[in-house]
Amino acid sequence: MQMNTYDKYQNLSVEKSEGIARLTLNRPDFRNAISHDTHCELEQVWLDLSKDDEVKVIIFTGAGTTFSAGGDVKNMARRAGTVEGLKFALRTPGDTKRLFQNLLEVRQPIVGAINGDCVGLGATLALFCDIAVIAETAKFGDTHVKVGLVAGDGGAVIWPMLVGPARAKDFLMRGRLISGAEAAEMGLFSYAAPAEGVMEKAIDIAADLARLPEHAVQWTKLSVNKGIKDNLNLILDASIAYEMLTLQTHDHKEAATAFAEKRRPVFNGY
Repeated sequence: MQMNTYDKYQNLSVEKSEGIARLTLNRPDFRNAISHDTHCELEQVWLDLSKDDEVKVIIFTGAGTTFSAGGDVKNMARRAGTVEGLKFALRTPGDTKRLFQNLLEVRQPIVGAINGDCVGLGATLALFCDIAVIAETAKFGDTHVKVGLVAGDGGAVIWPMLVGPARAKDFLMRGRLISGAEAAEMGLFSYAAPAEGVMEKAIDIAADLARLPEHAVQWTKLSVNKGIKDNLNLILDASIAYEMLTLQTHDHKEAATAFAEKRRPVFNGY
């Protein structure tokens, strides 16, 4: 029996019904944190979905009650200051660029069903969806700086486009968290809904899109995404390089270790 295209994924699941594919971050026991393996799968899955002629719309969500806690901070603490950490830093810029380029090239519209807390890289993935619904009570924000890192893996690209440079810097430089309701009111998301109603709203949007002329919808999306891709190419190489530099600092190691040990970090500026 031929293997389903999506059976190879260990940290993601894909279910298809009536032209709609539901892509789920499937690590609920880890709050859907983006491990290295998950990152690799996210780089590839957009290519598989884009080539799938049975899929007209993609819904992107998280298993359980969290969309994604972002990077795996405990693994960051373990890798900090090691050869493994250096190898990770050298490899990551290419991996990150590939992830977001592939995401932006997906021909089908992506509807985010942001069902719960959504921070760090998780927040960036949510903001790169074409249309998104976020749970009103979800905690949302890019907290890279709180673990001693530059918000380099897409945050510096997409936040200024959505809320302007001044507001973007306020959030990214301070690692501020807000509720999903506040995020939608600011224009970061199209809609906010009670947590139990997020998927229902996302399905309604996806069904509406699936009923419309396919090429008109897809090429409208790709036209708008031209500007986002230009911004990605302008900013991401520098921002992710800066992030990888901060990955080598003592302050990052201290922040990640303090998080893992549940204590207050002490920074020394290098």
